Amino acid sequence: MNILVTGSNGQLGSALRKEASNFSNDHFMFTDITELDITSEAEVKRFFSANKPDCVINCAAYTAVDQAESEQANANLLNATAVRHLAEASTKIGALIIQISTDYVFDGKNCRPYKESDPTNPKTSYGKSKLNGELEVIFNAGRSVIVRTSWLYSEYGHNFVKAIMNKAIKGETLKVVADQAGTPTYATDLAKALLTMIPQVPSKIRGKIYNYSNEGICSWYDFAKAVTEFMGRDHEVIPIMSHELKNPAARPHYSVLDKTSIKKDFGLCIPHWRQSLQQCIQHLLEV
Repeated sequence: MNILVTGSNGQLGSALRKEASNFSNDHFMFTDITELDITSEAEVKRFFSANKPDCVINCAAYTAVDQAESEQANANLLNATAVRHLAEASTKIGALIIQISTDYVFDGKNCRPYKESDPTNPKTSYGKSKLNGELEVIFNAGRSVIVRTSWLYSEYGHNFVKAIMNKAIKGETLKVVADQAGTPTYATDLAKALLTMIPQVPSKIRGKIYNYSNEGICSWYDFAKAVTEFMGRDHEVIPIMSHELKNPAARPHYSVLDKTSIKKDFGLCIPHWRQSLQQCIQHLLEV
């Protein structure tokens, strides 16, 4: 298969690039804005006409959650309008599109893991733009899958795990929120899952939504404590409440995702978040 990965310089895109070597029967095209500006409809049409991908994994996204509150137009341009360009171009050539979405499409008021069928109710501009992207796929893509994930981290780019590690190494005070519960997602695990799914996706599927994160549940405080533990450092982590941070965008207080459907439909065995975190930190410490 010809597989196009957009936003390939980001965390998930970088993980897919690394995992692609294990799928030698497929041909991968890794693009970011310099190779393919997905906000340009004309450029997307030209690229699809010339390269004819069989599958598109859209990892490109505006992910600055707080900044999106004052840059709603930019967030919607990349998270929704650009998605429509990809969905329409995919439909024209009969390609499968896999859109990566987020737990922020929910309001975080649940007290049990979110199912794919639960009502969406985003409370942030970022969440609204990602939900708009889902709708663009549902209404404009002929063959499509949406995968919602949460708390993504990896060895690549900027993320929570690397920020905690850097602060711990510098001996800085760590204050981390303890009243938000969810599940971390190791980008490598998600990348493996996506590439395993592709050949199994039914030929007639449209707007099917799946949840994917690692197994287990924790708070950001628990997450940070585990990071310092796996670093082998006895570094104090101070729990605080969300309101103390005064972030422009509200974070979901509960965003655990129910993975029953994706495990059943694709036979996936999902690692526990602590197991994957330890693996990631080992890789980072070896660099």
